[in-house]
Amino acid sequence: MSSKESTEQLAAQVAALCRSLGVSPEPETAIRIAGYLDLLTQWNRKTNLVGPRRADEILHTLVADSLPLAGFLESLPLADDPLCLDLGAGAGLPGIPLRCLWTRGRYYLVEVREKRCVFLRLAVGRLDLARTAVLQVRAEEALQQLPDEEIADQGADLILSRAFMPWQELLPFVRPMLTPGGQVVVLANEPLPAVLPEAWRPVESRSYTIRPGREESTRWFWALQAEA
Repeated sequence: MSSKESTEQLAAQVAALCRSLGVSPEPETAIRIAGYLDLLTQWNRKTNLVGPRRADEILHTLVADSLPLAGFLESLPLADDPLCLDLGAGAGLPGIPLRCLWTRGRYYLVEVREKRCVFLRLAVGRLDLARTAVLQVRAEEALQQLPDEEIADQGADLILSRAFMPWQELLPFVRPMLTPGGQVVVLANEPLPAVLPEAWRPVESRSYTIRPGREESTRWFWALQAEA
């Protein structure tokens, strides 16, 4: 099978998965996500970015979270041109598929490991992701390394975390990095707790269901805001 045929087949799988999650991407968007999957699969054989998985497995277990996330972010009360930090970006999940669907603001993939940053920069460039860049720094240094000092001084409007650290540790970690009214979005395997730490309030929570195998898996997005 040629590389083009492989990408076309993956694009069809991406489109089908999107539809099952209530997402309606443009055909070229499905092709871009398929191109990312192709690139990730190639690199994964050499550098083990996401464990020993095939492209279709990566799609249904890891990329699946990125697809409904775009709609969730669009529903949040964010600034018109938000500054977004994706902490512990790893192999670009959820960030790179997300940016194929959701293009608002300036989006920084923050990752300290060099090999992953090399891959992320290659993927961002090859997919021509608008206003998306890679920062090879420790997460706590991300704002200080932004190219625009004035923006950095204002703080982030949105911080995302998939598995960077447990959410109980994440909230105090990111609070100094957020602009007043800024939000943190957590990708979780459990519903939003009834009681949050002091000085945090829920903005929105949404569940979604994926089917990585025969069994369904329900996951959640939480959007939280630090009180003034």
